[in-house]
Amino acid sequence: MVTVDAAELISSLADAGQTVAIAESLTGGAVSAALIAPAGASAVVRGAVVAYDTELKASLLGVDRDLLDSEGPVHPEVARQMAIGVRVALATSGGAATIGIATTGVAGPASQGGREPGTVFVAISHGDAVEVREANLAGDRSAVRAATVDLALEMLGNIPR
Repeated sequence: MVTVDAAELISSLADAGQTVAIAESLTGGAVSAALIAPAGASAVVRGAVVAYDTELKASLLGVDRDLLDSEGPVHPEVARQMAIGVRVALATSGGAATIGIATTGVAGPASQGGREPGTVFVAISHGDAVEVREANLAGDRSAVRAATVDLALEMLGNIPR
């Protein structure tokens, strides 16, 4: 996986007048940390919700409870709904964020809800479009989480400006 330069990404998003809201589960704030590291991040990053607990995905991010009950938190539709919901959850007087990012998955070492360690879903919501990618990542918890951050930044870097 290609590592994205977060400073270049933040600069590009700022130049385009775009704002980002982040919903994280398995990455536990690592995507947010990567995006706020460069100078100028405050012009782009609205904030983040670390919804590690499944109930928070529903109550804070608006993920359908029936979906969570039937499929569990590691599912492409959950990631999609998280990416849409965080844009609204972190809206300001200027409106919703223009981009929502969401991560959910199983970092390991054990399976969760029938999903093997390394199963990850990352979603990007931009305008009316939502892209969800599934990845099956190798390695320990740290490696899976780091690769998920890289995937999220790569996807963010590929959205139209």
